Amino acid sequence: MSSVNLTALKASAEDLERRYAKFSDARLSLDMTRGKPCPEQLDLANGLLTVLGSDYRAADGTDCRNYGGLDGLPESKALFAAFMEASPKEVLLGDNSSLALMHDTVARALSHGVPGGDGPWSRSPVKFLCPVPGYDRHFAICEHFGVEMVNVDLYEDGPDMDRIEHLAASDPAVKGMWVVPKYANPSGATCSARVVERLAAMRTAAKDFRILWDNAYAHHHLTSSPPALASLLDACKAAGNADRVLTYGSTSKVSFAGAGIAVMAASEANVAWMRRHRSRSTIGPDKLNELRHVRFFRDMDGVRAHMEKHAAIIRPKFDRVSSILRRELGDTGLGTFTEPLGGYFVSLDTMDGCAKAVVQMAADIGVKLTEAGATFPYGRDPRDRNIRIAPTLPNLADIETAMQVVAVCVKRVSLKKLAG
Repeated sequence: MSSVNLTALKASAEDLERRYAKFSDARLSLDMTRGKPCPEQLDLANGLLTVLGSDYRAADGTDCRNYGGLDGLPESKALFAAFMEASPKEVLLGDNSSLALMHDTVARALSHGVPGGDGPWSRSPVKFLCPVPGYDRHFAICEHFGVEMVNVDLYEDGPDMDRIEHLAASDPAVKGMWVVPKYANPSGATCSARVVERLAAMRTAAKDFRILWDNAYAHHHLTSSPPALASLLDACKAAGNADRVLTYGSTSKVSFAGAGIAVMAASEANVAWMRRHRSRSTIGPDKLNELRHVRFFRDMDGVRAHMEKHAAIIRPKFDRVSSILRRELGDTGLGTFTEPLGGYFVSLDTMDGCAKAVVQMAADIGVKLTEAGATFPYGRDPRDRNIRIAPTLPNLADIETAMQVVAVCVKRVSLKKLAG
């Protein structure tokens, strides 16, 4: 972060108060708390509602209205294997929520252990490495089960591998870690090929160490030249650690947020493990929804064409966020922000000790942001500086207003901190 131009900031104090009062008088009610698709994005998938007509049978004759098919229809497994860059025998389909698959992975590891381990993880203390800033719902799973979380800095090319390698090799309680490898939530970072290679090959004190690779935004590009992401599943197999990674994805932000398809890709041993445990909680996923998705998208060319339509809708929103933050904060030294090439979020770092006050000040005049600290385990940002911006749901006019409010609040809070 560049040095603060305090003279210029003080000179603008009167204008800041005028702008703040104007926004306060407007009685705003704007919500940028979560990364939800906007209605125009959801409309893109309306064909799913009618694509089946009266034909409910899969290619092999399966009546998709009935029970069975625990890990997916053959044609849906083929589509989602391509979606996950794996083979059909390495994928298992869930219902609509990849978060549910991740939750169940942790729960079953704690209660029963994982392939290659010595039994339930819960027999001894368990720690997870958590790249930060990160995804609050990952942290909520760990907190729910009493798994201790250890912060690891996240850089533009992925997490701090020197620290990860040290912690994983030196502490047998470190059983796992979270990674959003492409367009990370909220920073937009993508793991480099070197990071993927080191994660696959590193030594771990726990022989049943697992990486939960939440590739939620793999196909959510904002540019025609997206960054490449190497396959961690392939890298782990090449390094002799095939069971180390479990990869997750879904169409929650591709088709319908509440009625998509979730998928896990992993080694055959891990897939068999998850299938066995799922057989105790369900007789089968929603095969009608699987069939809908196969007939609507047909193949990965169909998915890619669909995602280009998504990008056309949300790219202007990200551009608007960037243009306002550059204009308002670019040369002030009061904050830095990311300009992601994909995903759903922008990460804004204020001066240390300001994020909570900025979020509260914005809320006081009707602009709701994700709670400060949410992007860190236990809701505690040690530097109180990170704010997650979610531009996809609001329209452009609301984004214009909301981001001006955020900028004004950053400046007011910073000025008070510097003056006090």
